[in-house]
Amino acid sequence: MTEEMVIFTRTYDFVSWLLPITENFPRSQRFVITRRLQNAALNFQELLIEANADRGLARVEKLKNADTELRKVRLYLRLSQKWDWIKEGQYRHASTMVAEIGKLLGGWKKVS
Repeated sequence: MTEEMVIFTRTYDFVSWLLPITENFPRSQRFVITRRLQNAALNFQELLIEANADRGLARVEKLKNADTELRKVRLYLRLSQKWDWIKEGQYRHASTMVAEIGKLLGGWKKVS
C-alpha cells in the first residue's frame, strides 16, 4: 500500500528532525516533558512498524494505539511551544509534519 510507505518515510523524517531539537530543551525538563515527547514519537513509529507486520484486529489495535501516541506528540509539542522551548517556525514545521502523518494514519485506519 502506497500510504503505508509514505507514512513510514514521513514519520522517520519527523522523528529525525524532532529528536535533535529536544536536546535543546531545558535540562530541568530532560526527564519529564522532553522524555515523554521523545517516547511518544518513538512509540508512534514502533507501533506503525508493528501494525504493518500484523493483520486484522491486531493491526487495527496497533493503529489505534499509534493514534493515541500521535495525540501525545501534539500535546507535548504545544506545551513546548507555549513555554518557548521551540521557536514559532519550528512549531509550524512540526505541526505541518504531524498533520500530514495524522492524515496518512487516518487513511490507513480506514482501509484496515
